Amino acid sequence: MRQALAPILFDDEDPAAGEAQRTSVVAPAQRSPGAQRKAQRLCTEDGTAVHSFATLLQDLATVAKNRVRLGGVEVDIVTTPTPLQQQAFDLLNVSYRG
Repeated sequence: MRQALAPILFDDEDPAAGEAQRTSVVAPAQRSPGAQRKAQRLCTEDGTAVHSFATLLQDLATVAKNRVRLGGVEVDIVTTPTPLQQQAFDLLNVSYRG
């Protein structure tokens, strides 16, 4: 899941590029240039705010399915996802409709 969501997380999307920058196997791990840009700008190339995994899950937790009863008829209403939530659903290839 984290790998699929890496484009909108602080996670490194290209760990091989970071690994290629290491001078030896005992040297500290390096971030790829793309991950360094995300960390510095706090946003992706398209301007989307970057999240930690925990804050993204908190944001996704606000999508809700509400069952409403109107005159004896029950209707399910699903909240409309924000653009960030929709992007996360698209990256995970899941539908938010219940």
